[in-house]
Amino acid sequence: MITDFIAAELLDALDRNTLLAPITERQPGFDVEAAYEVSAEILRRRRARSERPLGRKIGFTNRTVWPQYGVMWAPVYHSTVTLLEGAAGSQAIGHLAQPRLEPEVVLHFRSAPPVTADEAALLSHVDWIALGYEIVQSHFPGWTFQAADAIAGFGLHGALVVGPRRQVSELPNLVAQLRSFTVELARDGVVRARGGGANVLDSPLLATAELLRVLADQPQFEPIQAGEIVTTGTLTPLVDIHAGETWSTAVSGIELDRLRVQFR
Repeated sequence: MITDFIAAELLDALDRNTLLAPITERQPGFDVEAAYEVSAEILRRRRARSERPLGRKIGFTNRTVWPQYGVMWAPVYHSTVTLLEGAAGSQAIGHLAQPRLEPEVVLHFRSAPPVTADEAALLSHVDWIALGYEIVQSHFPGWTFQAADAIAGFGLHGALVVGPRRQVSELPNLVAQLRSFTVELARDGVVRARGGGANVLDSPLLATAELLRVLADQPQFEPIQAGEIVTTGTLTPLVDIHAGETWSTAVSGIELDRLRVQFR
């Protein structure tokens, strides 16, 4: 089957850190629906080789992109997620293809959330929140692809570094703060990008609500369960990263710890 072939091809590219031509250029009619079938097969295969899914990553949350593509998502795994004990750490990126960096808000669900656009109701199912770095990668040369390629290609997920966790119960006014907070992303002390919660479909909670809506129409995947993490989409424009660089993120308007990561 073509789904099996594409899944095997993408996993080989992942394991060997190689590039390949976009699937949409080689498979006429390969669309978003077909891409999620590939994603489901990749999930099955990664589980079979003892990679344990820990949650989901959300993509295409920029307001200029999502009306055309809709929210994209993909699993994240114990093999791709690092939970830092403090506000600083390091992350290997040599195994990733054309890596780029996305500062994101990470949510951890203490209970399974319903499909809802009510931000407060959704937040009531979250026990902790953190600032994180989603390191995205593209196995398609020059980051040139269609939405279906990105979905099948692991949702562009490479690695996720999660900073210090804060209990939601300790953070008043969090719904409003997630809409309005701002962030600066710096490389070796020099600010390279700025953004904030409003860049993520107006709020990381609303981006999560859109993911829940998408999952409700995908019976081949489980809904979000208690214990899962969701990384909610980039707060700033993407930036290229290289080994030897140190990137740091500072936020204003929300009580999340700064994050500092050296890439190696």
